[in-house]
Amino acid sequence: MLGFVKRLIIGRPLRTEQLTEEKIPIWKALPILSSDALSSLAYGTEQLLTVLAPLGLFALWYSLPITAAIVFLLALLILSYRQIIASYPDGGGAYIVSTDNLGWQSGLVAGASLLIDYTLTVAVSITAGTDALTSAFPALHKHSTLISVVFVFIIMVLNLRGLRESGTIFSFPTYLFILGIIVLVAVGLFGVIYHGLPSDVPPVHKKIPEGLTWFLLLRAFSSGCTALTGVEAISNATPTFRKPETVNAAKTLSMLGILLGILFAGTSLLAFLYHITPKETETVLSQIAEHTFGRTLPYYYIQATTALILILAANTSFSGFPLLASIMAKDKFMPRFFSARGDRLNFSNGIITVALAAIFLIVVFQGDIDRLIPLYAIGVFLSFTLAQLGMVKRWLKRKPKGWQLKLTINALGCVVSFIVLVIFAVTKFSEGAWIVIVVIPLFILMFYKIRKHYEMVADQLRFDENLRCEPPTDHLVVLPISGINRVVQSSIAYAKMISSHVIAFYIAFDDESAKKLEERWEEWNPGIPLIVTKSRYRSILGPMLRFLEHLQVKESNRQLTVLIPEFIPGRWWQRLLHNQTAIIIRVVLSVKKGIVVATMPYRLKSKKDQERC
Repeated sequence: MLGFVKRLIIGRPLRTEQLTEEKIPIWKALPILSSDALSSLAYGTEQLLTVLAPLGLFALWYSLPITAAIVFLLALLILSYRQIIASYPDGGGAYIVSTDNLGWQSGLVAGASLLIDYTLTVAVSITAGTDALTSAFPALHKHSTLISVVFVFIIMVLNLRGLRESGTIFSFPTYLFILGIIVLVAVGLFGVIYHGLPSDVPPVHKKIPEGLTWFLLLRAFSSGCTALTGVEAISNATPTFRKPETVNAAKTLSMLGILLGILFAGTSLLAFLYHITPKETETVLSQIAEHTFGRTLPYYYIQATTALILILAANTSFSGFPLLASIMAKDKFMPRFFSARGDRLNFSNGIITVALAAIFLIVVFQGDIDRLIPLYAIGVFLSFTLAQLGMVKRWLKRKPKGWQLKLTINALGCVVSFIVLVIFAVTKFSEGAWIVIVVIPLFILMFYKIRKHYEMVADQLRFDENLRCEPPTDHLVVLPISGINRVVQSSIAYAKMISSHVIAFYIAFDDESAKKLEERWEEWNPGIPLIVTKSRYRSILGPMLRFLEHLQVKESNRQLTVLIPEFIPGRWWQRLLHNQTAIIIRVVLSVKKGIVVATMPYRLKSKKDQERC
């Protein structure tokens, strides 16, 4: 039944040879890997205006030069990550670049930042999509957390079905959103040109007005830079492209840069011309659409496609997190199960992990995007900074043809990214950024612990030709029993096959049950001794562990094996009707040194099987 449900949800397993078929072309890569960056159009301008609006109308004009600076930084990042794609075609982005050029320590900082970034991307994108939905339908606002959790689960299931299938599903909403924003910007600007500037356009000041400090301008700039999140996803996932991977990845990144730059600048300009400020119950993009189209069909089209792309933007993380986790798992910094491909040839363990982590964040922060974004941007710009710094060191060391221009691009991007990072860390520290600053070192500590464990395991398992282990001179089998039945009967027969020294062990909860079993055992006389012990507190594990420890001391020259009899019902649901004592005993004993644990299964027949017999 579990297998049937699994096939129903994620589809039939794919052969390993079909991995090349799961590679994605450019038209699918853009919606899968760029939806995060494109979706930030829904909140990038809003975050910028949130800082400026409280200072009054005179401050809103400064959103335009700040937008121009953000577009300039976007261009730097696009050029830089094109160079990373060409230099590191195996993917990994900032983690690989930092590790290769700056060392393991920097690589782990970048890896931790990216993993946190991917998780927060899911939480932020989903909650922003839910906000867009509740802006159009305010009655749903009180259920926003539950709606967000449901959306995360849906995206997880779609990704578990595989890149090729999910890419087809995700491509249409992304392209519909792009089309909608292009039409919105075009119609809005055409209306301004045709009808002239609105009468209430915020005034332009030649000097910075009193109250608007350079610190606030930098804070507005850093807040608006949330529109750049997700730019690195394409370079991280270069191996998922069809051949030639690097060429296709670079083209997709360029397309993303052009679209994001034009549309972000357009929406920011319209927000300024329409004199729009952030509202608690309605997004800035919703206000722009309403001002342009009114509450007509195009407005609801914008809101619907915005909600869809914000929700589907989480897909970028469902592609990036598993891939990065698999790369780090191969380097022994993440659990090995992250490097295993699932039935649909994707890294399903990573997909499930990022979904559960995002759901946890959404529930803890109650789906509040303003509380999540301060956590979000720290990891993004930390990875940006390390990636750029790593490329700077690479050009200085290798000095290939044209390295001066490449060095300039990366150095400038590194400085600007670092400035944004510092501003975010300072201005958003009390709003929750401190959580990421604390969590990143904890992640790095975890990575080191995992690596140390794997190195210890490898050292102890390494084959040594000179090692000669003296085997025990004899073998002792202990058979825990709960009574006298066919399971015990077959288990004793098997135990006698593997050793001439077998002991049955029974734990009684009262004198009557102990005496009764001893009498039946004597009548049956199976040819092995029976040890009966009483448990006054009805515990099974305690008396058993004490008995086994006693045997290990007394029979130190013998290999001790515990053979656990277990009957298996004919139907899966019938297992729920029985105590799972055998499973508990097996789990507890598996960590005890010097004890071999084995199971003797006795399979019961279903009613249909009995009738057939």
